[in-house]
Amino acid sequence: MKSDVSRPEEGDHLASDYSYYYTLLQETFDQMNDYKPRQIGDENETSSTIELDEEEEQQGKQQVKTKGLKEILTSLLLIEDQEKSDKNEWDKAQEEDKMMLEANHNKKTKAMLDFRTECQEYDDILDQTTRVRKRKSRAATAAIASAVVAVDSENNPNQKSTPSGAPVAATGPQRRLWVKTRSKDWWDKCNNPDFPDQEFRKAFRMGKDTFEMICNELTSVVAKENTMLRDAVPVRQRVAVCIWRLATGEPLRLVSRRFGLGISTCHKLVLEVCSAIKNVLMPKYLQWPDDESTAMIKDEFASVSGIPNVVGSMYTTHIPIIAPKISVAAYFNKRHTERNQKTSYSITVQGVVDPRGVFTDVCIGWPGSMPDDQVLEKSALHQRANGGLLKDVWIVGSCGYPLMDWVLVPYTQPHLTWTQHAFNEKIGEIQRVAKDAFARLKGRWSCLQKRTEVKLQDLPVVLGACCVLHNICEIRNEEMDPQLMIELMDDEMVPEAALRSANAMKVRDSIAHNLLHHNHAGTSFLS
Repeated sequence: MKSDVSRPEEGDHLASDYSYYYTLLQETFDQMNDYKPRQIGDENETSSTIELDEEEEQQGKQQVKTKGLKEILTSLLLIEDQEKSDKNEWDKAQEEDKMMLEANHNKKTKAMLDFRTECQEYDDILDQTTRVRKRKSRAATAAIASAVVAVDSENNPNQKSTPSGAPVAATGPQRRLWVKTRSKDWWDKCNNPDFPDQEFRKAFRMGKDTFEMICNELTSVVAKENTMLRDAVPVRQRVAVCIWRLATGEPLRLVSRRFGLGISTCHKLVLEVCSAIKNVLMPKYLQWPDDESTAMIKDEFASVSGIPNVVGSMYTTHIPIIAPKISVAAYFNKRHTERNQKTSYSITVQGVVDPRGVFTDVCIGWPGSMPDDQVLEKSALHQRANGGLLKDVWIVGSCGYPLMDWVLVPYTQPHLTWTQHAFNEKIGEIQRVAKDAFARLKGRWSCLQKRTEVKLQDLPVVLGACCVLHNICEIRNEEMDPQLMIELMDDEMVPEAALRSANAMKVRDSIAHNLLHHNHAGTSFLS
């Protein structure tokens, strides 16, 4: 008899039953084959006795066989009945589980649909309430404005009217709503034409003429119109808030008190004016030199160092920031932390300057954990060089940059020769131009020396505005207070692959040889 058993937990039990009955059947056959009714003791028994014994033996075997077969058949019938019973119980349990699962699913679906319906009804009620509230607010505002206009028309007999007879407020000061009265005495004093230029320069790091030029350039972008509720902040005050914040690095609450504006308004003005400087003034005052300017830059650097074809001096500095919420390890500045014994986070500013210290290229915003050579590889300057736009020219960098076909760096190996010492001295003179420019940048705009409240995503715009304002001051020969000068503390690390061009190495050796043998190199390295 063949039976299919689908439940794995019953398989072992049935297998053991079959094994038992198979053993029972085997024992039955063995008994049938080995059956002996009794021992024959006397060999001399008669033949009749022998025949009787043989007959008894045959009957015994037949009885054993019949009994064994009955037991086997009975057992198989019992097994089949047990299988049917177990299968019926299993099917019944499965059906009960299925019905219970469907009932639970239907119950949960109904609950979710009811909850969704309630949410939709609540949203509809909330939207309706909001619309009614806005409608009432607009009606109240219009009523108050009409009352203000009516009062002004009674007080001002010269007030104009529209053709329909509706009164129009006369030009001049009017009442404004929701404006907190704040003192603007300090700004009014600075904005006075009689305010001394020296004091103005000390406060805003530039003279009145330069400040006026910046305001005129930005007027079309930052100017706002007056509304019925309040007067717009004037352009001069907007620009002044931004420049004062960048120059002093004061907290926004102090800037707010000084200019008589709200804290959030000051923060918004700083970002708006910085964005306008980046979009309007950066294309005019921070750009890569054209061919004519490049020739002049080459001549000036050659007159200073004797090294030909130098179009810029490159340097990378770090700007401290508050620990960001994401990618904290990327912005961790290990070298500053070890030197200052205080956890430091920073972003980098890479810049190329001309002989006057004016930026011609900047790369802002890469994390402070990146070394100078990796920042260079990520910059647009590196892409420009790979495109062949810096062919046959040099940009001088420090030992933190690799030697490439367009980047000229000093010798870094120990035990330098006189020729190499002389070359490093001249490279140092060019490199000092960039370092001094960054020192003036950070000294003039003190916000770069401390951790700022500006968000990380807005910081590149603010730093770019500082670089543009620096260029404007340098181009217009704005004198800087010597007390504002600082000493830069940016650690330089020699890159792992310091030599990336065999041809550049040969050219550098030739330049070093010419400097020493054509009397362009100094002799300070001998002292």
